[in-house]
Amino acid sequence: MKTFRKIAISRSRLTLVLLGALLIGFGTQPAFGQADKNDAPEVRTITVEFRGVKNVSEEVVRANIQIKEGAKYEQTLADRSIRSLYNTGLFDFIEVKSEELPDGRVDITIVVQPKYRIQQIRYVGNHKVPYRRLEDKITSLEGAILDERTIRKDRDAIHEHYLGRGYSQVTVDYDIVRDPVTGFGTVTFIIDEGRKLKIKDLNFVGNESVSTRKLKKSIKTKKWGFLSWITSSGRFDENKFQEDLDILRDIYKDVGHLDVNISEANVVLEYPTAKTIAITINIDEGRQYRVGRVDMEGNTLFLTKDLVRVLELKPGDVFSPTKLDEDRETLREVFGRVGYLDTYVHAERTPNLETGAIDITFHIQESDQFILESIRIDGNNKTKSIVILRELALSPGNTFDLVRMKTSETRLKNTQFFDEVILAPENTNIPGRRNLKISVREARTGNFSFGAGFSSLQKGMVFFELSQGNFDLFNWRSFFQGDGQKFRLRVSLGSRQSSFILAFEEPWLFEKQLSFGFELFSVKTDFNSTIFNEVRSGFDVFLRKRIKGLLVGRISYLLENVDIKDVSENAPLIIRNEAGKRTVSKITLTLDRDSRNHILFPTRGGRTIFSTSFAGLGGSTEYLKFEARTSKFIRTFNFLEQTIAILGRAGTFAEYGNETVPFFDRFFLGGPDDLRGFQFRRVVPGDQETSDPIGGNTYGFASVEYIFKIADQLRLAAFYDWGFLNTRNADFSPKNYNSNWGVGVRIMMLGSPMRLDYGIPITTGAFNKDDGPEFNFSFGSRF
Repeated sequence: MKTFRKIAISRSRLTLVLLGALLIGFGTQPAFGQADKNDAPEVRTITVEFRGVKNVSEEVVRANIQIKEGAKYEQTLADRSIRSLYNTGLFDFIEVKSEELPDGRVDITIVVQPKYRIQQIRYVGNHKVPYRRLEDKITSLEGAILDERTIRKDRDAIHEHYLGRGYSQVTVDYDIVRDPVTGFGTVTFIIDEGRKLKIKDLNFVGNESVSTRKLKKSIKTKKWGFLSWITSSGRFDENKFQEDLDILRDIYKDVGHLDVNISEANVVLEYPTAKTIAITINIDEGRQYRVGRVDMEGNTLFLTKDLVRVLELKPGDVFSPTKLDEDRETLREVFGRVGYLDTYVHAERTPNLETGAIDITFHIQESDQFILESIRIDGNNKTKSIVILRELALSPGNTFDLVRMKTSETRLKNTQFFDEVILAPENTNIPGRRNLKISVREARTGNFSFGAGFSSLQKGMVFFELSQGNFDLFNWRSFFQGDGQKFRLRVSLGSRQSSFILAFEEPWLFEKQLSFGFELFSVKTDFNSTIFNEVRSGFDVFLRKRIKGLLVGRISYLLENVDIKDVSENAPLIIRNEAGKRTVSKITLTLDRDSRNHILFPTRGGRTIFSTSFAGLGGSTEYLKFEARTSKFIRTFNFLEQTIAILGRAGTFAEYGNETVPFFDRFFLGGPDDLRGFQFRRVVPGDQETSDPIGGNTYGFASVEYIFKIADQLRLAAFYDWGFLNTRNADFSPKNYNSNWGVGVRIMMLGSPMRLDYGIPITTGAFNKDDGPEFNFSFGSRF
């Protein structure tokens, strides 16, 4: 041991001596590969030498090098020049040569080999797709650099385009012919389109747990049908089919079949004809797993039994990865609701291969509890901060509740003031405190439009409309925007109707959840009847408040002057008696519950309205009016967003005093909004023998409509309408009902659905007559 230590010390001393000698030696010599810059030679001349063709100017080369005539020459400058020239993308080969002269200077030669350029791009074999369509898919351009990597990407883009159009057997290749004399090349894409196959049959074998109907609904690959020429479905697309196989696997895993086998090897493709294909997908479902034990670990704030109670997955249920993820989020929300924002939840799955059960253990790491410190808003350039703050379900000083945060986000989105709304907690320097950050991207809320239109009732018209959904009455500096108010001004002139409407609404009166609004109007109508004209003018003022949940209450007061003029001498006595001016002063109470998922084209939910009107607060008209309206929307199939719309309406009057209900305020049926197989307002009450439109005091109406979404802006519909109209109050006898069926088209135009309906009468009341099919052309929804 002692001997070893002496040798080691002597070796260390020897190493130090050698290192010192080396350092002294290196200190007296320049570093390897370096030289004194003062000794660098001077550049006398720079010559550019082209290999092959010269399709790049010499000036381009000289502009991209760092070596200059008369300057010192260094190897680093040559290296930088080479990199700079390569970065232009114009050259395949670059070399810098130096020749030493007797006087100590150097001559530099830059050798470059330019890349070929594209002279022409050709397409061969594209019989079904025009070359202009293919040009839009590629990035190569005539006159640009010929880069074979780009050509390969263009070939793949053309291939993808053909697959998207149903050419599943397409092959695409390319050929490049280079001309060394000109330096240009011709690129030819060689296309074999193959057969465009229609899917004749789509079958599943081995699917016991999931119905064939559900599997077919879930995938994009569809059988060729009568609407395929519109929807572009029913063609075999290899890429979509591969995605569909993944969708099928996910469906099975979500119903407990974690070992499902749906592979390409189990797919059978047959070709009954030259243009059709039959697909059979064989499914090996494997074992279906169920939930075993459900446990919690790490939870101290809540009892395990209480946490298990809120979960969707219970012992014995079919295991679902999607539901497991939802349960993890549910547990996070439980803790987040009381301010424990950073609580981490991990779900551990333990499969039992013998029993087919999967035990689940949720590992919970509880965080600290957080209080909302402050609220920070970004992105509201025109919308006032108070408009955003009043929609929040959270306020500073409260426990930071994640559920309330999500509710606040939904409320802000529903205002339609913003294209994007993101709410998220934000760290602070204060322990136990978090800020709420609100990021918004404002939407366009104003609209100005003018033009001409036509409908089956109003015929031709011209109109002007100005509206603002985020109006500010007192802020002219921001062009009257930003306070969340509603404003609308519309003027229209037509051959059968002219109108003026000015409307305003303040949704937060006195910064309370109370809406206030009014409408001034004047409407002259000629299409209600051929035997008189009608002019209504006045105002309507209202208050509206959300009572609970989706239930909204509204109270309004209407004062209008009704002028019945140009009455024909052949008009019924009831109409002639109402000729001239009459004042209507009435108050209306309304309850409205709206759960539709979309205002214009709902596919689920519904809306119900109950209203009661009392006329007689002054004026020359007295009556009580009761009306109920309801609708229900049910999605039947995801394919084409097939939806059933069910509508129901009923109403009646109660007279008091010595006044009868004036005919112009009665109920009417017939036209685009109810019985579409009958002329507008031409349905005659069942106990009245006049064919003139004098209306009734009681009515009932029902409608069923089946709607297909063909495209975002286009829908088709088939419908059945049923209704009755009676003269007496509270007479709901349907004995003299009327009905019709028909088909229609819905087209989105200028933000509103245009409805084209062709109604065919089936049954007419005792005093009604069948005038044959009716064509209705109108705008807006029917509710």
